[in-house]
Amino acid sequence: MPIREILQLGHPVLRQIAQPVPDPTAPAVADLVTDLADTVGHWRDTTGYGRAIAAPQIGELQRVILLRLPGQPVWPLINPSIIDYSPEKLVVWDACLSFLSIFMQVERYEWITVRYQDLLGQWHETRAGREDDLAELLQHEIDHLDGTLSIDRMVDVKSLCSREEFERQHRADSPYAQK
Repeated sequence: MPIREILQLGHPVLRQIAQPVPDPTAPAVADLVTDLADTVGHWRDTTGYGRAIAAPQIGELQRVILLRLPGQPVWPLINPSIIDYSPEKLVVWDACLSFLSIFMQVERYEWITVRYQDLLGQWHETRAGREDDLAELLQHEIDHLDGTLSIDRMVDVKSLCSREEFERQHRADSPYAQK
């Protein structure tokens, strides 16, 4: 499948709400997952960034996200939703393939439980926490499905910085560090 263009900050589709996938077993959904995997893999290979992607980022308003974590198989989540979350929150660095030139600090739940379907239509639940920064990553991608961007969750405009400055000061201690 082709590497798809990633929509950039300001594109109106990024602010729209994605629709539920009625049949996760449909061939079109498998094709979408392949496009997402190829696209995020390309970005990871060429920029060093890209652990996950949401379907709206490639112009598909469907509730599909894909995680491509280093050393792990690709993990598609169809119709994901957060069904539980910690009372505790934490502040983390966030970036996005839809505006990779800027980084900011955002507030996220320390842990979440996500309910989702796989490509066979089976329902699953997973609890994600700080390990591999999975909780913050899933929250970021699920936000995309609701038309919410990390800049909407910025805790302080003074945390906003360029990619170059983030790399100089913060990358080594972040989930974006090369692994």
